[in-house]
Amino acid sequence: MIEEMNVVKVGMADLNICISGSIRTTGLGSCVGVTLYDPLTKIGGLAHVMLPSSEIAREGSMNLAKYADTAIPELVARLTEAGASLSRMHAKMAGGAQMFAFSSQHESMRIGPRNIESCREMLQKLNIPLYAEDTGGNYGRTIEMFCSDGRLNIRSVQKGTKDI
Repeated sequence: MIEEMNVVKVGMADLNICISGSIRTTGLGSCVGVTLYDPLTKIGGLAHVMLPSSEIAREGSMNLAKYADTAIPELVARLTEAGASLSRMHAKMAGGAQMFAFSSQHESMRIGPRNIESCREMLQKLNIPLYAEDTGGNYGRTIEMFCSDGRLNIRSVQKGTKDI
């Protein structure tokens, strides 16, 4: 009998942590998947960041997972609550594609690149080193992080599969 590994699924504008098994999100186009991992406790987390800044939020009760500037601190809080240490955490990220070509290079159309920049800035602000990334391009990705070793598996139709 094949044992099914525990997979935590994270939706768009969502985040979660995993203590065993793996954590996965699909449909990363202009969105960025940010993973945080503590190698000592083997606790990891994933945020599926949709937009760069919560300054544009219009919702009554804000979805913290939706924005780079709120999702990453919230993920850190959940990881530390579960026993991970901020001082040992490192990050990997993927996504942030420019999915469509626009004749205008207006800043509001650059969601993918702006998401990447905002995620990098927030990680820097929290002193979390970014170990690896697979960002940009014009194609979608599915990512899965394994809690046993922090490995991030990235799959895309155009580029196949790779681990970072």
